[in-house]
Amino acid sequence: MPSVSAIERSMLALVAERAPRTVCPSEVARRLAPDDWRPLMGDVREVAADLAARQRVVVTQKGRPIDLASAHGPVRLALGYRMGRGEEGVLTIEPYASALLPLWRFATPVTARRSAAALWARFVAYGRAGDFAGMDMTRKFLQMGMTRATRYARHRSGRKYAPGTRDVLPLEEDPVKAESAAIFRAAWERARKNPTYLRLKRRFQTGDRPARPAVVRPRT
Repeated sequence: MPSVSAIERSMLALVAERAPRTVCPSEVARRLAPDDWRPLMGDVREVAADLAARQRVVVTQKGRPIDLASAHGPVRLALGYRMGRGEEGVLTIEPYASALLPLWRFATPVTARRSAAALWARFVAYGRAGDFAGMDMTRKFLQMGMTRATRYARHRSGRKYAPGTRDVLPLEEDPVKAESAAIFRAAWERARKNPTYLRLKRRFQTGDRPARPAVVRPRT
């Protein structure tokens, strides 16, 4: 029988291939054991529940996210949170983008300081809830505050290149935006080194989780 790690890899690969469409858990079992997939369904559901707890997949029923433990009837699997690189997805991944964007400001050091503090409070709240996706999205907003303010600190127009070219425009330094960038940089550095963030990130990436008693189900 396929191992738990093999089921996990197959499930993550399948939901990524199908995104934004969803996947039936039986499709994961059929991919791993085309001729004898039914005995795998218990393990597939258990892996799905674990990946959902780690925000790697989303379990849905009739198009709405649900808790697999309380689900009755057929469910579907969708791609969960993807870290991406740097600020990737910062303005598109919901519900976080809509919750965090109103807090993001960098026009002056005063507004940048207030913004960074508000985002940090949200970062901590997500951490207390064990919500890695929320923490990582907040980290992205802090990083975006740093990079956007830095761009304006170096080029007052906010444009690095001349229109229609890849020619770098002459520097026009703005000390106000430079101070805003420094405020966000400090908050971003603090966030990415935060112990709770690092612990949840490791769990999200590797599946490191507390040990639990093995569940042995009879095979039919």
